[in-house]
Amino acid sequence: MPENVELQQLVDEELEDDASSQPKRSLCNCPYLGLILATLSSLFFSLCSVIVKWMTDVDPIALAAYRYIGVLLPAIPILIYKQEYVFPKGKRIMLLLRSFTGTAALMLSFYAFRHMPLADASVIVFSVPVFTAVFARMFLKEPCGVFSVFSVILTLIGVVFITRPPLLFSETVDALGSSSEKSEIWGAVAAFSATLFGASAYVLLRALKGIHFSVIMTNFGSFALVQCLLVTWIIGGLCVPPCGTDRYLIVALALFSFGGQILLTVALQMEQAGPVAIARSSDIVFAFIWQVWFFDEVPNKYSVGGAFLVMTSVILTALRKWVLALPDNASLKTKLNILSK
Repeated sequence: MPENVELQQLVDEELEDDASSQPKRSLCNCPYLGLILATLSSLFFSLCSVIVKWMTDVDPIALAAYRYIGVLLPAIPILIYKQEYVFPKGKRIMLLLRSFTGTAALMLSFYAFRHMPLADASVIVFSVPVFTAVFARMFLKEPCGVFSVFSVILTLIGVVFITRPPLLFSETVDALGSSSEKSEIWGAVAAFSATLFGASAYVLLRALKGIHFSVIMTNFGSFALVQCLLVTWIIGGLCVPPCGTDRYLIVALALFSFGGQILLTVALQMEQAGPVAIARSSDIVFAFIWQVWFFDEVPNKYSVGGAFLVMTSVILTALRKWVLALPDNASLKTKLNILSK
């Protein structure tokens, strides 16, 4: 989910600042604890997607507004404690742009979760890191070589298989099981748009490097809450969930989001960003499991093939990031030199 990038991207930048430093493993002697925590983080975030799809009586944009209350409330005390200026001069426009793109990404992804098969939407939204390389090249002049171009092409092919545009595929395709599913073009458009907005948010976060995360989160949470409430009011979807299960699910949405972010942060403190990003790709696997288990939506062969291509591209992108962060004299960097091209 797009809101997951906040702490991950900030910690990623810190790790890249000192490529020669080793991840901390003082919390436990288990060498794989960081990867285990990253996988648990994916589990929590995937359950957030299930809740969004499950709560059909509440507009997905309204759920996004409730989600941002959970982002804003913890950020304000940290901002006060650190005595940071909430709207630093020279970064205001960048903060507003970052808040807008991040909010748009989350709203669109929630819409996609509601109107597409869960696994299909998750795969498309999870391809954000691949497109970030292109945007970083365009706006930050970061290097974008042959490998990055290959990853983007691979991802686009996978997205085409998942979305199955009517010009290339029939309107209805057979699933792997006995059922059939209809390709919803607007859900697919929302998912892909969420990916582009999410990639823009990544790039803007890089441009805001050096700003304390509480400043970014406070601006983001405030702007996003207002934007989501405004959009929900305009479309007539603003409501207070009825007593009972819906309210419990909203609390669960906040708890899973908070728990996922904490686990992801600890994982990145214990392990390098590249392996953690690979472990985070298990989000796609969980999405396929929940799609069948909770919603009886059997993925078709195009979805499975597209997911494989996108997941391969994301994993290769994470490996490339890991290789580039290794010291120049590392033997692994020499062996995987092709990934740095």
